[in-house]
Amino acid sequence: MRKRWIKIVLALVLVIGAIAAYYIIPIYNFASHISNKSDQDTVFNKEQDKKNPPPKWERTDRVNILVLGSDSRESNKNERPRSDSMIVLSIDPVTKKAAMMSILRDLYVKIPDHGENRINAALAFGGPNLAMKTASDLLDIPIQYYVYTDFEGFISLVDAIGGITLDVEKDMKWVDSADKHVYDIDLKKGVQHMDGKTALQYVRFRHDNLHNIGRSERQRKFISAVFDKMKSFSSIVKLPLILNKMEPYIQTNIQPDDMTKLASLALNVNTSDIQSVQIPPNNLYNDKRINGMAVVTSDKKKLQQYVQDVFSGKIAEEAKLKAEKEKEKQANQSGENKSKKK
Repeated sequence: MRKRWIKIVLALVLVIGAIAAYYIIPIYNFASHISNKSDQDTVFNKEQDKKNPPPKWERTDRVNILVLGSDSRESNKNERPRSDSMIVLSIDPVTKKAAMMSILRDLYVKIPDHGENRINAALAFGGPNLAMKTASDLLDIPIQYYVYTDFEGFISLVDAIGGITLDVEKDMKWVDSADKHVYDIDLKKGVQHMDGKTALQYVRFRHDNLHNIGRSERQRKFISAVFDKMKSFSSIVKLPLILNKMEPYIQTNIQPDDMTKLASLALNVNTSDIQSVQIPPNNLYNDKRINGMAVVTSDKKKLQQYVQDVFSGKIAEEAKLKAEKEKEKQANQSGENKSKKK
């Protein structure tokens, strides 16, 4: 009987090991191929990559990853791209709590060795390392890693996971003749399943009263949906194929060992608990014109305190209380209206 149990345990260990290898090996190989692509022929040169080296992640402290989406495309392939989106993904490996902070691209900041400018210029001036350093100085947090992609990479990612379902909050239409109408936007309000090109329209739209504020919110909404889809059974089964399709379009400094650790950590994060915020928040947001540029300014010290409040859970708690009060107010108003009708 004892020998039988030993055989069963060994069989389970072998099965678990095989399943782990099925996922760990593709993730490790994926990271090996895409990490430090600056050593190859990319839009960022080696000199840029050597400057402003990021801090090392010790695996027990909070990890911060800067996701950079560039505006690089056919019409400006010979130009160094600016960042069309900058989102900091932050995870505490101890509590498994995560935050997603989108930095408005027109935020006027100090870029090391390049004076003051919109933050999206940091990528063009000095590559991902300078973008990380600029965001790190702004938020007063260490940023250890970056993940970079362009329009083609975005489309490939969405198509690789079989598309994404999103609720489009309004009709969205915009004509862009600069790229021979390749990136025109034409979406109808309502829930719909999107392929890569359609999803790109959704996250790029900013031609309404909310401009970049609305767009940054849509980008965070999209990332949450992708995160959910990647954790689904169908995506996990197809993980090697998904990574293979994404590989040509992704650049990062995440090393293979750290990527497997981060993948494991991400699976333990509850998507519904991820804090999703805008940098700067509306109460610290100011529109200005500086040197002829329309920019956004914010109090740096207050902004840094806001980030710490996000990490501590204070902002989430305040948002929860505000939502409860609003719900209670609406319920009271509904009760009053019913009484009046009687």
